[in-house]
Amino acid sequence: MSNPEIGQMLDVKGVQTNVHDLGEGFPVLLIHGSGPGVTAWANWRLVMPELAKQRRVVALDMLGFGYTERPADQVYNMERWVTHAIDLLDTLEIEQTDLVGNSFGGALALALAIRHPQRVRRLVLMGSVGVPFEITPGLDAVWGYEPSFETMRRLLDVFAYDRSLVNDELARLRYEASIRPGFQESFAAMFPAPRQRWVDAMASPEADIRALPHETLIIHGREDEVIPLQTSLTLAQWIDNAQLHVFGHCGHWTQIEHSERFTKLVSDFLTEADRLQHSQ
Repeated sequence: MSNPEIGQMLDVKGVQTNVHDLGEGFPVLLIHGSGPGVTAWANWRLVMPELAKQRRVVALDMLGFGYTERPADQVYNMERWVTHAIDLLDTLEIEQTDLVGNSFGGALALALAIRHPQRVRRLVLMGSVGVPFEITPGLDAVWGYEPSFETMRRLLDVFAYDRSLVNDELARLRYEASIRPGFQESFAAMFPAPRQRWVDAMASPEADIRALPHETLIIHGREDEVIPLQTSLTLAQWIDNAQLHVFGHCGHWTQIEHSERFTKLVSDFLTEADRLQHSQ
């Protein structure tokens, strides 16, 4: 049986990278979060086919995550992740893209837009890291994950507001994903304790965020126990062309818990940019 988490393997400037590339039209790059055993497919499986009806959707496993190659030195930082994302755009000959970042991926999307503003058309930040905040017990538990089925089951309860989404089958799947060869080794190398420093390392300077010219859609779950709602309120204040959408009865998994509404919101926001481009 083929594994839906594996798209196509691309050589991205020497890094074997697992990429899903579907649909056609103006591209949107989806960047996943940093949960244990995460892949682009696990994060975006409900969103990709819907967005791909109108545009080209590209989602990759970031350096050190999922089925993408792990660097031999096991050194991970924003510079490396941003470079990997830009190298992918270069490899696919994408000059400009819309960018959707989830959690850790939001911090990465922010950093990318700051360093390479011309490569980004519009920005979507969901449950995003990227501004200073005190690490939550939820995020500390996510980054401090030690593989076991029971631990994964507890973590999924932290992620989702709607407990009916979290069953033993999903926990078993995510647990098994987290113990594939190499997965936990790279994950443990990314965010060792004390973990507040990794929150701080992912934050972009306030002046740089305030200088962003991009139209930005900020999305957050009101009951998010992993990344506090305050981070999105801060981003909405700092980014000039920002709009903020808060989902009630929603944890850290907006794209899964409110998949249809999330996808419509993102799709409408990006389609508006298509229209504006065509009318110019």
